[in-house]
Amino acid sequence: MSSITIRNLDDKLKASLRLRAARHGLSMEQEVRNILQNTLAAETTPSSGLEFALRINQRFKGLGAENLPVPERLPARPVPNFDPA
Repeated sequence: MSSITIRNLDDKLKASLRLRAARHGLSMEQEVRNILQNTLAAETTPSSGLEFALRINQRFKGLGAENLPVPERLPARPVPNFDPA
């Protein structure tokens, strides 16, 4: 296992970290490890449009949305005329 030292940490930030760790019932060191692990895991998860679409599909699966009526489209509005009058 490796270790790091963080210098020049703002006192307010350290106090917030201490309170957050206490709320989770963890030491400050464990809280920092969890924050780093969760943040880096989110970055390394492949995020593609397809994955996003699959997540959306899973979220609304089973609601019967495929049977909803498709509303009729309205005609597009006319292109504005910017010519000086």
